[in-house]
Amino acid sequence: MFSPVSVIGGREDVRHLDPEAAVFDGMLTGWERQQLSRGLGRQTIKNNLSFMRRFMSFTGDYPWRWQAGDVEDFTASLLSRQPPLAHSTLRGYHVKIRSFCSFITDPGYEWAEECQQRFGTHPIQICHDRNTLHHLAEFEAKPAKRPFTYDELEAFFAHADRQVDRIVAAGKKGALAALRDAQIFKTIYAFGLRRTEAVMLDLPDLRSNPHNPQWGSFGTLHVRFGKAFKGGPPRRRTVLAVPEFDWALHGLRQWVEEARPRFGSRNSTALWITERSSRVTARHLDTRFAELRRELDLDQHLTLHSLRHAYVTHLVEFGYPERFVQEQVGHSYASTTAIYTSVSNDYKNRILAKALAKVYHPEQQGQHP
Repeated sequence: MFSPVSVIGGREDVRHLDPEAAVFDGMLTGWERQQLSRGLGRQTIKNNLSFMRRFMSFTGDYPWRWQAGDVEDFTASLLSRQPPLAHSTLRGYHVKIRSFCSFITDPGYEWAEECQQRFGTHPIQICHDRNTLHHLAEFEAKPAKRPFTYDELEAFFAHADRQVDRIVAAGKKGALAALRDAQIFKTIYAFGLRRTEAVMLDLPDLRSNPHNPQWGSFGTLHVRFGKAFKGGPPRRRTVLAVPEFDWALHGLRQWVEEARPRFGSRNSTALWITERSSRVTARHLDTRFAELRRELDLDQHLTLHSLRHAYVTHLVEFGYPERFVQEQVGHSYASTTAIYTSVSNDYKNRILAKALAKVYHPEQQGQHP
């Protein structure tokens, strides 16, 4: 058990110059151990501890004197920003505060007793149903977020390709990097990848599909760094190439067989490498994507993740079964896949036309011209 004595020392044998700060640090240390025991990632734990120090700094007091009103004041201060924080971000903050308070008020950890003996008061749970945000909707992103349209995709990829020609024509360096970036974006769209999944691909992750031998070793992608459940390792999945996106496979083959070797890297197995043979970072992709979007004057709400949204939408429009789409993108629940879908009016009109035909012209069903 992570007791106060185990992290701050006994009251008789340890004399702290600042006992309040020592107890607070001890609480954080104990909470850190608890989170480690739950299997949370190191970076997640580091962020949680940093946030609780930030919250303590806002209140100007220690946890054993926190009140429910402190949560409300903190939330109000965040909502007063321009723009205000997203609903999901605020809810995440409330979860952190609730979790920390649950730890220090749990009788099994004896922090309440320790504080009562030292300071004459004890911590309480300051988060409750009446002052915290709830997960009321499955999709909490900003409404302006949406997938690419077909025209926007065509314009974006064409513009990325033109950067290569422009650099070559100018006789400058960087043509290979521009070719690489253009192909990364196409691969993200053609396989419905998240940014981390894309940058963490290695050459051995490119595999063949026996049902489509003409694609060679580019028929499937083995994703090893999929989005993890909280406290769990990265999830793996295999994504099949589909014929509607075979144009991206040609570019991927060109990158692997012709362009990538020209970087001169023999020690790295990373699929996307830089001139220094290091792995391309997600931050670089975000920056490069924003530059291309700005140059085309596209909707600023389109993000790199919008390519993944477009992939889901377009698979649905192509008529792929819901279960297939769900497994391709690595969603545990079909409802998660559904919130990514934003089918076009043309698709909805075709579905409506089929439904009307079944009602008004049942004799034509099953007939082929």
